[in-house]
Amino acid sequence: MGNIKINEVIGGNFAVTTDDGNLVFNLLDKNLEEHKKTKLDFSEIIVLTTAFLNAAIGQLYSKYKSEEISPYLKLINVADEDKILFKKVTERAKEYFANKESFEKNSNDAINGND
Repeated sequence: MGNIKINEVIGGNFAVTTDDGNLVFNLLDKNLEEHKKTKLDFSEIIVLTTAFLNAAIGQLYSKYKSEEISPYLKLINVADEDKILFKKVTERAKEYFANKESFEKNSNDAINGND
């Protein structure tokens, strides 16, 4: 089983940027492709944002289904107040990637003023 310590990957205790999230995503993506079980360790993380989580975890749903992710990914040492962020990110990602074409059309229509 692979262990990924977030603070070691990003070199700090603030998991806030999309760039840092992409570093984690690349490691997770590789492990999922190889069907490697992975523990994602959030110990020592002081600040966590949805921008980071969208890049690190939400992006996984563009390539994999929930049932392909769940058996291989375990989140550990997540602060209680951050658990709701994970729920929001995964729900939004599942919804977005399941209905991507419709979502993008509606967004473009809204931006362009089309009804």
